[in-house]
Amino acid sequence: MKKLLVIGLVMSNFVFAQKAKNDTVHTVSIEEIATPEYGQKKIKIETTPSGETYQKEVNPFKKGSVMAFWGWNFSTYSNSDIHFKGDGYDFQLNNVVAHDRQSAFRWNLYFNPSKVTIPQVNYRITYFIKDNLGITLGMDHMKYVMDQNQTVDFQGYINNPEYASLVNNGKVDLSDSKLLTFEHTDGLNYVNIGAQKYINIYDKKNLDIFWSYGGGIGALIPKSNVQLMGNERSDRFHLAGFGADVRTALSIVALKHIVVQVEGKFGYINMPDIKTTLNNKPDKASQDFVYGEVDFGIGYTFNTRKYN
Repeated sequence: MKKLLVIGLVMSNFVFAQKAKNDTVHTVSIEEIATPEYGQKKIKIETTPSGETYQKEVNPFKKGSVMAFWGWNFSTYSNSDIHFKGDGYDFQLNNVVAHDRQSAFRWNLYFNPSKVTIPQVNYRITYFIKDNLGITLGMDHMKYVMDQNQTVDFQGYINNPEYASLVNNGKVDLSDSKLLTFEHTDGLNYVNIGAQKYINIYDKKNLDIFWSYGGGIGALIPKSNVQLMGNERSDRFHLAGFGADVRTALSIVALKHIVVQVEGKFGYINMPDIKTTLNNKPDKASQDFVYGEVDFGIGYTFNTRKYN
């Protein structure tokens, strides 16, 4: 009977030990107890932790986590109407074509700490207020350059006869740069705050892939390089307007911390107060347009709190 009891305890221990990897494993031993009264065996049950170690998986975008990101962007812009107003002129150039300006790749430019902001770059920090839901503060340093070799429609007036003569049949040729050069190349700075939801679409031990979507709003603080009708070139930072965007991204997370990300954005920019002269004259320009942007880069995610 006692042998059956021992076998039963051993079997029940084996069954319960298989229920979960993290369960405590119970071992059963038979200890000889020599007593004059009984001279029999007594069963002793010992509890010991499992010999196997199981590490709890940590979500890289868990609540309380922070992600820092640095990357580069390519941008494209819709045509826009640019309105110029100042002492002696008030006119609009219609359907102006512009492009971004990529810096040629050089290690000493893209990775030199003193020059890393010269290319078109993105940098941001994201705090996760919930699992997989992050609030992002960042800046998109884009560049916007009006194509010089174009003829555009002209509406309005210029009192100065030298520059008024450049208008023919309601059109003006910008190719000689005499009337205007116009760019935001240091740059078209979109300081924005946004929210993104992350969805895990691939989950392995040391590799995760997330798809995310969200949106943002922010301020435009360009350093606009403008030379208008012979005035001294304007080249300074200025709060010029606002923007908004929707965004989606694919993030590959290696070893729970290293993030490689590709993101697409579609947005709207409205700048009603672009400085066009170097001094404090009331001269200004305004424009609005939509844009598309693709940025890619690398980040690092870390926890700000401990989890058991």
